[in-house]
Amino acid sequence: MFELVLLAREEQVEAVSDALMELEALSVSVEDADADTPAEQALFGEPDMPAPKAGWQRSTLRALFPAETAATEAATLLLAQDWAADLQVQSLLPVAEQDWVRLTQSQFSPVEITPSFWVVPSWHEAPAAARQVIRLDPGLAFGTGTHPTTRMCLRWIATHEVAVRGQRVLDYGCGSGILAIGAALFGAAAIDAVDIDPAAVQSTRDNAQANGVTLNTGLPELAGSPSGAYPLVLANILATPLKLLAPLLSAHVARGGHLVLAGILERQAEALQAAYEPLLQLMVTDREDGWILMTARRAA
Repeated sequence: MFELVLLAREEQVEAVSDALMELEALSVSVEDADADTPAEQALFGEPDMPAPKAGWQRSTLRALFPAETAATEAATLLLAQDWAADLQVQSLLPVAEQDWVRLTQSQFSPVEITPSFWVVPSWHEAPAAARQVIRLDPGLAFGTGTHPTTRMCLRWIATHEVAVRGQRVLDYGCGSGILAIGAALFGAAAIDAVDIDPAAVQSTRDNAQANGVTLNTGLPELAGSPSGAYPLVLANILATPLKLLAPLLSAHVARGGHLVLAGILERQAEALQAAYEPLLQLMVTDREDGWILMTARRAA
């Protein structure tokens, strides 16, 4: 395998990236060419907001090719384009063979939710103090326990066992199924885990089986018409869909039941409260790294 490294201006990044993929690059990544220098630029996007730019003022593009001839041909063809006159080739070098599976696994370690509750990849031993363990490997669906929103939801489940044990639970937008599995470990009687993405539904099924828990999984229709049937409703999505889903999610909450929402930035709290105010009174009950957990309880 060979890596072709190019230096491009911001306005060239998208065109060069597309051209590299058309030229059968196995992958293309873009980095700030001025990273770790005084000229470094912060370039962050936020959930439900468009990316601020396609690239940095000076961007480094790294493209992997299966053979040196393919990488050389790609560089030659790109440099021949009129619009790429100032595109620069930084290097074209072989990439050492690696155990990519082991390398990927090394990036994921056990995640502490509480001192006795952990999310542990299958290739790790559980910590000695762990009493409750979710075995979960990174996959296509969101939710490995590493993101603050997931950790806050799991922390709520672990610290509100009385609201979980023996109850019927809805995990709306289940992703990997991690929240549904957490509810099962803390004694939920019946759990419906739904998502609009069939890949997430399958991921949830697989992860439930790996953890030895029973879930009802499927598309949102599985939950049926809103009928106040769930003493606990969990939804870790993003602020915009949570606002749109306010009537639906609120209607699923039983009398005396709890609604737990995540995927919300601190600056979005008031907008969420306004969306749910006619239905439920949302409160911020946890914070971590700029994200918040919002919860509400329906009157008994």
